[in-house]
Amino acid sequence: MKIINIVGARPNFMKVAPLHRAFQQIVGLDSMIVHTGQHYDAKMSDVFFNQLEMPKPDYFLGIGGGSHAQQTAKIMVEFEKVMEAEQPDLVLVVGDVTSTIACALVATKMHVTIAHVEAGLRSGDRKMPEEINRILTDSISDLLFVTEQAGLDNLLKEGVPKEKIHFVGNCMIDSLVHYRQKAAELNTAQQLGLEANSYVLVTMHRPANVDTESGLNSILRVIEDTAKHKKVLFPVHPRTRSNFERFGLANRLNACQNLVLMEPQGYLEFLNLMENAAMIITDSGGIQEETTYLRVPCLTFRDSTERPSTVELGTNQLLADLNPETVHEKVLEILSGKAKKGTIPPLWDGKAAQRIANVLAELGK
Repeated sequence: MKIINIVGARPNFMKVAPLHRAFQQIVGLDSMIVHTGQHYDAKMSDVFFNQLEMPKPDYFLGIGGGSHAQQTAKIMVEFEKVMEAEQPDLVLVVGDVTSTIACALVATKMHVTIAHVEAGLRSGDRKMPEEINRILTDSISDLLFVTEQAGLDNLLKEGVPKEKIHFVGNCMIDSLVHYRQKAAELNTAQQLGLEANSYVLVTMHRPANVDTESGLNSILRVIEDTAKHKKVLFPVHPRTRSNFERFGLANRLNACQNLVLMEPQGYLEFLNLMENAAMIITDSGGIQEETTYLRVPCLTFRDSTERPSTVELGTNQLLADLNPETVHEKVLEILSGKAKKGTIPPLWDGKAAQRIANVLAELGK
């Protein structure tokens, strides 16, 4: 069985790395990687080649930036050429980025089996492009690999036949388990002169939070208030950085006491910073899962999450808006030792990719 694995944006790499590794261990599974180039820079290459020990992609489509429509169209045109050249038996897509739906559309039109890893997740917010990508990809996929109970429930509610759905666990956690020791050896926190639990880690990149002056002002207030109690580490996303400049807020950010501004970190460095943080303030999807596994308190600035197990079982708390006063209360609560303890969701054990490989091996017999 010839499998083409699609990666396009940074979170995809952490999910495809364990899958590619698992597929290579099974006789009869021929695993290839196509990188669409939806997100691409030197830092991504570093993640690819060095940290996640992935081979050079078999195809790099070099799509680059553009609107959702432009990216989707460009990916479809270029990926169709790969499909015609390779004639795969199965296309595997992960997550919910533009590359996920674009490649799934090409595969279904060419009558090739589609596997969607991280299927069934729903935030209920159709204003998020990722939500549309998830719904559409699931509707045309033949094999739906689910990370948590909510994914299973959502798909059954939507009328997906039971036999298409496989509850396998979380490939993102596979990478975390596999690389945790390697990340610890880097000692990123200690190299910055920081002891465990001595700092708060912040990440912000969602357009809803960083594309307006009021959103950035709220983020600044949150950082300034938090920095009164703990050192704050803030790896600044390029989009967030340019918006701070655009709205004339960069000087205020730079002047903040007890704040360390950082470039976006590699996977291993960030994993080590997460593990040693007193808490994390974020608007990311994947970080909600990683902090739940690491049992690190997490405040997520979103009014809904497609990963409810991180709230119901894990250490994650949702904050519907960036109200600095509410956030400050929560931060003080957590720093005073009243954080949620949390448990690790079922099958988040580092073996999800192996389960997926076993399902595909059976299919290929």
